[in-house]
Amino acid sequence: MSVAESIAPPVNQPAPLPESERLARLRLARSVNVGPRTYAYLLRRFGNAGQALDALPSLAAAGGKRDYVPCPLAEAEAEIEAGQAAGAAMILFGEAGYPPLLAEIDLPPPVLWAVGRAEILGRPAVAIVGARNASALGLRTARNLSRALGEAGQVIVSGLARGIDAAAHEAALGTGTVAVMAGGVDRIYPPEHDRLAARIGETGALVSECPMGMEPTSRHFPRRNRLISGLARGVVLIEAAVRSGSLITARYALEQGREAMACPGAPEDPRAGGCNQLIRDGAALIRNAEDVFEALSGPRTLALAEPGHEFLFDDDSFGADYGVADYDAIDDFDGADRTGAALADQILRLLGPQPVELDEIARQCGASPAEFSLAVLELDLAGRIGLLAGGMIVNIDPAV
Repeated sequence: MSVAESIAPPVNQPAPLPESERLARLRLARSVNVGPRTYAYLLRRFGNAGQALDALPSLAAAGGKRDYVPCPLAEAEAEIEAGQAAGAAMILFGEAGYPPLLAEIDLPPPVLWAVGRAEILGRPAVAIVGARNASALGLRTARNLSRALGEAGQVIVSGLARGIDAAAHEAALGTGTVAVMAGGVDRIYPPEHDRLAARIGETGALVSECPMGMEPTSRHFPRRNRLISGLARGVVLIEAAVRSGSLITARYALEQGREAMACPGAPEDPRAGGCNQLIRDGAALIRNAEDVFEALSGPRTLALAEPGHEFLFDDDSFGADYGVADYDAIDDFDGADRTGAALADQILRLLGPQPVELDEIARQCGASPAEFSLAVLELDLAGRIGLLAGGMIVNIDPAV
């Protein structure tokens, strides 16, 4: 198996987890430099979150960080208390209530917080996203399409942003809509949508992978977009500029095996540039709900330029790695001789500020898959490397 191949997520656990294990899993997910991939590996490797937490300091120390401290118990307890105060439900990956479509994507978030009717996350859904500075025609299109799809049984997923997102949510309040947040579910952004968010919580759901209380920042919006596409069968763009965040959502949709669709616009309107480009590249042209269902009925051929890796890598402590190290290989490592610190130094010397293929570094190191993968895990936990989507790795250690 290549070191750039994804690991399998933990086996789904239909039985409810003990509260002690749920708390430990929250701590594990919130520990520094533990992202979805490392979280999944550690659970499989150690069997439960408690033992994984105990192993973190020694793993990080081997990577060069000797003062590593996992997420404190009090911090996780405070987050749970904040969730309870906000009326939010914590949903862990592997639990019965986890959204089934989201569970299918590469690197699903370990923890979700949901306010409202969490069961709506399991229903068939279509995402509608687009420009914040939408035109009157764009807003009308969003409302009409959202209303028609909702009446046909689809939940409407969007990002609670101004413009197209808000119009789509409003039109689907009576049939079901999900707002994916860039910060905590208790931090409404933009603030003027607080009443809309409250109405969504009554009939639909607000959902986020961020810790309770986290304020949204610009770096959180691209990763929020991957959840918007991950929760839906397809994404419809309405008035998206060529370099808009909505196109990032479309790219994520394609990576996740979802349908990317777009409503056409006037060539001279910059708000339609991204949509028209998407259609030119092979996306389904959407005029109404019937077009959406036709597009969802069969696969299409569509290729977009790769998104910049800066959109895919995030060093937030609640989920830092989106990497592709083959941690499965570590399961075969039984303590045989390895180069340890020397191998880690070799990896760091081979890396620079520009992303390179993880497989290429593995070949140049000449170490076994188990040795290399363990060294990558240790460096990742120590915060010295960045693992990117697409099998890329980058040096983020300023000392090297």
